[in-house]
Amino acid sequence: MNEISLIDMLKAGVHFGHQQSRRHPKMEPYIFTTRGGVSILNLEKTRAALNQALTFIHDLTARGGTIILVGTKRQAKEVIQEVAQLAGMPYVTDRWIGGLFTNFANVRQLSQKLHRLKEERASGSRAKYTKKEQFEFDTEIERLEQLVGGVANMDKLPDAVFITDVRQEKNAIHEAKKMKIPVVAICDTNVNPTGIAYCIPANDDATKSLHLITSAVAEAISAGRRDGDAALAAAAKTAADSAAAATVAVEAHQE
Repeated sequence: MNEISLIDMLKAGVHFGHQQSRRHPKMEPYIFTTRGGVSILNLEKTRAALNQALTFIHDLTARGGTIILVGTKRQAKEVIQEVAQLAGMPYVTDRWIGGLFTNFANVRQLSQKLHRLKEERASGSRAKYTKKEQFEFDTEIERLEQLVGGVANMDKLPDAVFITDVRQEKNAIHEAKKMKIPVVAICDTNVNPTGIAYCIPANDDATKSLHLITSAVAEAISAGRRDGDAALAAAAKTAADSAAAATVAVEAHQE
């Protein structure tokens, strides 16, 4: 994985926090100074925390784990969806689906319904229905796509969740904590990082900051999967070589 430089962070505005009056006391350790009444984050600490989070994500995906990416505010939606789709990970960008973690079985039923309706439309099996009924089916597909489209292929609870805004996604964090799912989150100077397994102190409002950090998360996911696939291939080769050597030994003994 390529490490993000301090210059890259500066250019993206990662260091800009909120007004000092909105500063949360538990974010104090990550703040370098105040300039013009605005809290300025210590980028050395941000880089260290980011690297720790990326290592966790890399190792998780190398073991075949899944991480869901959540970003429902305007600045985060597009980048989260783009990154998640490229990485092949589930995502939520419209609004948090209540019970996604705590009542996953019911949400999974909605995903299965979406798959079924789309398969019926693709196969042409709905041709027997009236135009009105077909329109109603299409409307239902659109509704379900917006509601659970990003998690439609998630067949079990994720192994971790990545959050772009702790305040905005408080319901997702609450459910993750309840289900003991580790949370990786961008934490601005106005949030409480308590309970966040991997706190990344950074600007959670600037589009460039969100894109820089989320892209790094995507790279960690891709690298983890590549390394995991390589490890499996190496293990399979070792097993095949051992089996071949054992066969040769047995044949030699029989002779």
